[in-house]
Amino acid sequence: MKTTFTPTDTLAQEFVRFAVDAGVLRFGEYKTKAGRLSPYFFNAGGFDDGAKLGRLAAFYARRLVDSGLRFDMLFGPAYKGIVLAAAVAIELARLGRNVPFAYNRKEAKDHGEGGQLVGAPLSGRVVVIDDVISAGTSVRESVLMIRAAGAQPAAVAIALDRQERAAEAGVDKPASAVQYVMTELGMDVIAIATLHDLLEYLSAAGDGPLAEHAARVAAYRDRYGV
Repeated sequence: MKTTFTPTDTLAQEFVRFAVDAGVLRFGEYKTKAGRLSPYFFNAGGFDDGAKLGRLAAFYARRLVDSGLRFDMLFGPAYKGIVLAAAVAIELARLGRNVPFAYNRKEAKDHGEGGQLVGAPLSGRVVVIDDVISAGTSVRESVLMIRAAGAQPAAVAIALDRQERAAEAGVDKPASAVQYVMTELGMDVIAIATLHDLLEYLSAAGDGPLAEHAARVAAYRDRYGV
């Protein structure tokens, strides 16, 4: 199994800059699902128009191609993953790699075509497309559906790896949710950018308005990072 494909590179820095400019990466004080007060917040729902979504899909597609991962199709877990998987499939086709995609409903449909899965039949090596991995719950559910269909969950592609310890019932775990997916579910995790990349971006901001956030984000990483 590969390690997380997350080098600090030009693509990662371009993505962080894009996310900040789009208002998707924000700075302040935000409560996370784990109950922590984070100095930054990433909300992929902010990629809310055609131009931003198209650019986001290009980052996913470039990272997937650069990773060298062998895959046959994409899967988007409801709800954010549905839009992401469709957009990434379009961008991959534009790059000459036309792959099918599928997604799930939160509740199975009992009329029409019925069922919980929509799109191409799940087969071969499947990449799950999501925004972040917070607890691994969505990934576990996706893995069960993919395996039940007779396909192989090959990897999860995400926009940002927060690189922080997971928490359950207010207790910190020794590993991150991404590390859990890699070790317990046996899947590669391919991230466009990581918390380390965000810190690199902030550190390079000089004396600009973003520079003041660098120390707070670094302190958060020192406290909760993996």
